[in-house]
Amino acid sequence: MNTITMTPSTGAKAFTRIAELAGAGALRVVDFVRAYLNRRDLQTLAGFDDRMLADIGLTKSDIRDAVAEPLWRDPTVVLVGRVRERRLARRLGPAQGGTRFVDAPALIPDVEFGLRAGKLTQLSHR
Repeated sequence: MNTITMTPSTGAKAFTRIAELAGAGALRVVDFVRAYLNRRDLQTLAGFDDRMLADIGLTKSDIRDAVAEPLWRDPTVVLVGRVRERRLARRLGPAQGGTRFVDAPALIPDVEFGLRAGKLTQLSHR
């Protein structure tokens, strides 16, 4: 039984390799342009106050971290990751490793408790 095999010529292999490299280079350029445009839009987010950022699930430190990324990286990847982490933590709750609420002392001392405990002996009203 005779079989016919055809192998591509070395010129066709070289052309295919050049086309692959050009395609990879074009994707890098597209990624860089996208990162540049998103970084430009990040300036708008940087102008938001804390309340506006909280509405979309971000903080000022998230914006600073995104700006600190190298110029060729898309800063929105950092922002999207932070928002997803916070949403997941809220959904899970403390039992599954989500948001935990810690009892902390009040910023204003409880004067009545201090008097009952004998810690405060005299109050001065001015």
